[in-house]
Amino acid sequence: MDQEAFASACAWAAARLGQGGIGTLGEKSLHAALKYYFEPCPENHEQPLGGFVADAVGEHGVIEIQSRSLFKLIPKLDAFLEACPVTVVHPLIGKKWVAWYTPEGVPVSRTRAPGKLRLTDAVPELYALKYMLDNPRFHFCICVVEAEEQRLLDGVGKDRKRRSTRLDRIPLALMQEVHFDCPADYMQLFPADVPEVFGSREIAQAGHMRRDTARMLLNLLCYLELIQPAEQRGNAKYYRRGAG
Repeated sequence: MDQEAFASACAWAAARLGQGGIGTLGEKSLHAALKYYFEPCPENHEQPLGGFVADAVGEHGVIEIQSRSLFKLIPKLDAFLEACPVTVVHPLIGKKWVAWYTPEGVPVSRTRAPGKLRLTDAVPELYALKYMLDNPRFHFCICVVEAEEQRLLDGVGKDRKRRSTRLDRIPLALMQEVHFDCPADYMQLFPADVPEVFGSREIAQAGHMRRDTARMLLNLLCYLELIQPAEQRGNAKYYRRGAG
């Protein structure tokens, strides 16, 4: 994690997108900053490869930045992986500020948004790429950032959020950078203080996550042979660490 390089990337994105205040409706700031952070040479951005356009192609292969709907990447990732290594960068907002603007662009207020981020928040998105996780050419990176969400108060309704449009998310700082370069790295998502034999209930409680997220995580880790089935208790499957 390089804070200085990330700050430079944020400055580059702001200058490129012409932000003097409210963000552009074109390429978003967070996407642009991360693209520059991982590939500082702009000439390598937006490169055609295998019938698709990659966010960046550098000496370490393809870089794809995607904050949600990772399943949409599957066709292009399949094509890219035939040619070279691929790193999917998945940003998560660890600390969020919300800045409200009038339709004329006048700032109204800026508040800290509630909520606590966990790395396992990425599991439902990552699950869509399950069958790529053991490909030696595939790499995944979670970037946890502090960001300001800009919202334009241009709608109607009782709820402030419902009567607004999100314009942009301005990256402010890089809080954490977690890399997954081989199957064993995905154990970084496994919570601590889990009993020897565990099911989705124990994982959900230990990791403070939803039960369906815990099931997805167990499925991923079992596929990667990092855990193995142990027993069945009624309709519930239980596992233990280690390959079968």
